[in-house]
Amino acid sequence: MTRLPDSLFVVDNDRCFGCAACVSLCPVNALVLDDLLAVVDEPSCSHCNYCIPFCPVHALSIEKMS
Repeated sequence: MTRLPDSLFVVDNDRCFGCAACVSLCPVNALVLDDLLAVVDEPSCSHCNYCIPFCPVHALSIEKMS
Protein backbone atom coordinates (compact mmCIF):
# COMPACT_ATOMS: atom_id res chain seq x y z
CA MET A 1 0.00 0.00 0.00
CA THR A 2 1.36 3.34 -1.01
CA ARG A 3 0.70 6.56 0.80
CA LEU A 4 -0.81 9.28 -1.34
CA PRO A 5 1.64 12.14 -1.90
CA ASP A 6 0.70 15.48 -0.38
CA SER A 7 -2.31 13.94 1.38
CA LEU A 8 -3.38 13.48 4.99
CA PHE A 9 -5.78 11.09 6.66
CA VAL A 10 -8.34 13.23 8.47
CA VAL A 11 -10.82 12.43 11.25
CA ASP A 12 -13.73 14.85 11.55
CA ASN A 13 -14.03 15.14 15.33
CA ASP A 14 -17.41 16.82 15.03
CA ARG A 15 -18.82 13.64 13.47
CA CYS A 16 -16.82 10.88 15.20
CA PHE A 17 -18.60 9.34 18.19
CA GLY A 18 -16.08 6.65 19.07
CA CYS A 19 -17.65 3.50 17.63
CA ALA A 20 -14.13 2.12 16.92
CA ALA A 21 -15.09 0.51 13.59
CA CYS A 22 -12.06 2.15 11.99
CA VAL A 23 -9.74 1.07 14.79
CA SER A 24 -10.64 -2.58 14.36
CA LEU A 25 -10.19 -2.42 10.56
CA CYS A 26 -6.83 -0.64 10.38
CA PRO A 27 -4.22 -3.10 9.08
CA VAL A 28 -1.30 -0.99 10.35
CA ASN A 29 -2.78 0.00 13.74
CA ALA A 30 -2.59 3.70 12.89
CA LEU A 31 -5.95 4.46 14.53
CA VAL A 32 -6.74 4.46 18.23
CA LEU A 33 -9.56 5.78 20.39
CA ASP A 34 -8.78 8.65 22.71
CA ASP A 35 -11.59 10.01 24.85
CA LEU A 36 -14.18 8.47 22.47
CA LEU A 37 -12.65 9.99 19.36
CA ALA A 38 -10.64 8.26 16.66
CA VAL A 39 -7.09 9.56 16.46
CA VAL A 40 -4.72 8.75 13.60
CA ASP A 41 -0.97 8.38 13.80
CA GLU A 42 -0.59 9.95 10.36
CA PRO A 43 2.99 8.78 9.67
CA SER A 44 1.88 5.18 10.33
CA CYS A 45 -1.24 5.42 8.16
CA SER A 46 -0.81 3.68 4.81
CA HIS A 47 -3.78 5.48 3.18
CA CYS A 48 -5.26 2.09 2.32
CA ASN A 49 -8.86 3.39 2.64
CA TYR A 50 -10.07 0.20 4.35
CA CYS A 51 -11.74 2.07 7.18
CA ILE A 52 -13.32 4.98 5.29
CA PRO A 53 -16.39 3.21 3.84
CA PHE A 54 -17.16 1.55 7.18
CA CYS A 55 -17.46 4.75 9.20
CA PRO A 56 -21.19 5.05 9.95
CA VAL A 57 -21.04 8.86 10.22
CA HIS A 58 -18.59 9.55 7.36
CA ALA A 59 -16.00 11.08 9.67
CA LEU A 60 -12.95 9.73 7.84
CA SER A 61 -11.29 10.99 4.69
CA ILE A 62 -8.01 11.42 2.91
CA GLU A 63 -7.53 15.02 1.85
CA LYS A 64 -4.97 16.80 -0.30
CA MET A 65 -2.78 19.25 1.56
CA SER A 66 -2.92 22.76 0.16
